[in-house]
Order: sequence, then C-alpha cells, then structure tokens
Amino acid sequence: QVQLVESGGGLVQPGGSLRLSCAASGFSFSSYTMNWYRQAPGKERELVASISSTGSDTNYKDSVKGRFTISRDNAKNTVYLQMNSLKPEDTAVYSCMFRRVPSVTYWGKGTLVTVSS
Repeated sequence: QVQLVESGGGLVQPGGSLRLSCAASGFSFSSYTMNWYRQAPGKERELVASISSTGSDTNYKDSVKGRFTISRDNAKNTVYLQMNSLKPEDTAVYSCMFRRVPSVTYWGKGTLVTVSS
C-alpha cells in the first residue's frame, strides 16, 4: 500500500534551519510529481513547493522563495524540503502529497514545525 512518512520537524528559533524528509513506498515514486503542503493552526492548508518526477522542475509559494528548497532522491524514494531563514509564520504541520490521477491523492500524516524563540 502507498505510504508517505514525513520526518525532520521540530522546534527551531527564528532564522534557523530544518530539513524535512518524506519517505515514500508502495508506488512508482520516480513517476510522480511530489508536493509539500503545510497547514498552520486555524488556517487552510497551502501548497509550499512542488518538484517534477525527474527533479528538473520546481515551484514554490512566493513567501518561501529563496528560503526553501525542494529536492528528491529517486534512488531512495525520498523527497526533501530544506528550510532556511525560518520565520514564526512558517509554523505549521508540513505534509507531503502526490496525485496519482486527478481525483486520487495520497497524503502523509505530517510533521510539526514550530518556529519560536
């Protein structure tokens, strides 16, 4: 069965860095665009970054451009999100997702990132 397992979250001070990982299994990982979403308390879930199946194309939410980097290792079936210069407004649960067909999506359970002094 499809599994997406995020890790790497935690408490970090403003200006700090974290690297999130999403380990995938149960599907042909290298065939799909992968996405990182986040949901802050009391807010709607939002798309943070996407990466194409080969890693050649990436897209970012405007507010994280220049600070976050999405990457993938298809040999390890893992997608990463390197987050630098973190701000309190980056505090959220971060989840990875992929869409198999337009109406079928798979989500991990998420990892909590808290940016606070």
